Amino acid sequence: MPQPEAAPRWEGASKLADDFRRTRALSEALAAPLSDADATIQSMEDASPAKWHLAHTTWFWETFLLRDHAPGYRLYRRDWPYLFNSYYEAEGERVARGRRGMLSRPTVSEILQWRAHVDAAMEGLLDNPECAPLVALGIAHEQQHQELLLTDIKHALFQNPLGPAMWESNNSASPREGGDLGQLPDDHAARGPRLRGGSGPDDWHGHPGGVALIGHDGDGFAFDNEGPRHRVLLEPFALSKRLVTNAEWDEFVADGGYRDARLWLSDGWAWVSEHEVKAPLYWREGEQFSHAGWRPRDPRAPVTHVSYYEADAFATWAGARLPTEFEWEAIARGQHADEAPAHDPAGGNQLDEAAAPLPLGTDTLFGDCWQFTRSAYLPYPRFAPAPGAVGEYNGKFMSGQFVLKGASCATVRGHSRASYRNFFYPHQRWQFTGVRLARDV
Repeated sequence: MPQPEAAPRWEGASKLADDFRRTRALSEALAAPLSDADATIQSMEDASPAKWHLAHTTWFWETFLLRDHAPGYRLYRRDWPYLFNSYYEAEGERVARGRRGMLSRPTVSEILQWRAHVDAAMEGLLDNPECAPLVALGIAHEQQHQELLLTDIKHALFQNPLGPAMWESNNSASPREGGDLGQLPDDHAARGPRLRGGSGPDDWHGHPGGVALIGHDGDGFAFDNEGPRHRVLLEPFALSKRLVTNAEWDEFVADGGYRDARLWLSDGWAWVSEHEVKAPLYWREGEQFSHAGWRPRDPRAPVTHVSYYEADAFATWAGARLPTEFEWEAIARGQHADEAPAHDPAGGNQLDEAAAPLPLGTDTLFGDCWQFTRSAYLPYPRFAPAPGAVGEYNGKFMSGQFVLKGASCATVRGHSRASYRNFFYPHQRWQFTGVRLARDV
């Protein structure tokens, strides 16, 4: 008796399944160099343990996909959702964020077993077109936590006086030593004075102003906060083709930038004074802490790990300003994150930000560090959160934060796009945050 043919898989099912498996594998590969103790510690409330990231992303798949869409699925452990829910009020009580580092149990090994169980159960949903939007969201969600895993463990290892490395650098070229601006190539020498005195026209992307379309255009995945697409009016402006470098920031420090209240916003000056901030996070004399431990600081590399307050003060010192998110996006249209010269966290499990991201001095907007804008993180016109618990993903955080654009050396390739809106509070700087200047024309 002839057997009925199986229904053809919907277009895109294979790619979605491959993306799911690759994403799940990358999370575990990034955490592989860590001991159980490394993966458990929590250095501050803003950061979470690496073990918690591995578990929370698994909770997301089990809660929003398997529990709600896989008939007969039973939770792996009924008491674990309380441990690994992040901020979803609709999903009930949870461990306080600042106490995630107290979870010595379950162990990393037990969490990896849970991950394997959930991955196997997910196979039955990966070819279901009705689940595709949630699967795409889950992949993007886990990619965000891969970047957080890297930045959070860097902050944790930084607390250790020994300056331990997460992995050894695979960079064959030695970072440039010293801070003598005269030793730099001509196109990178004395950048600070050039910025303060005004750069040449070739150093800037000019924009004539006018009406620009901003936000996701509906082609491919995007988070809900990237839309709806809408019009904004731009005045003529210019955006720097490159990021501010370590050498330029050294000049800012040497010129008393952290001691001059005239450069700072009131809240920023209070923050600098209270915390005795004198340099970007992870800096010490001539060196910078990285995932490969303490390394000589490359003066040509983009400055990273600065707060919004610092970025704004530097822009004032340089005779410029920070761009708005709309200006940045208007310039970025036409570039694609897949083509960015970013470090790829999947490349042999290495992330060597001690070396300068290459190519240097180009007009690439993606892939080196997240760039602060002066735009408050607010909803676009006609924005409405998604229904259900996943609607808590972005919308409820639209208060008191600033938008960042681009992507960092810790961002998974392809994760960012021109409409992407990252957001942080103005004092936060443990992410790979940097500065691209703008000016009025």
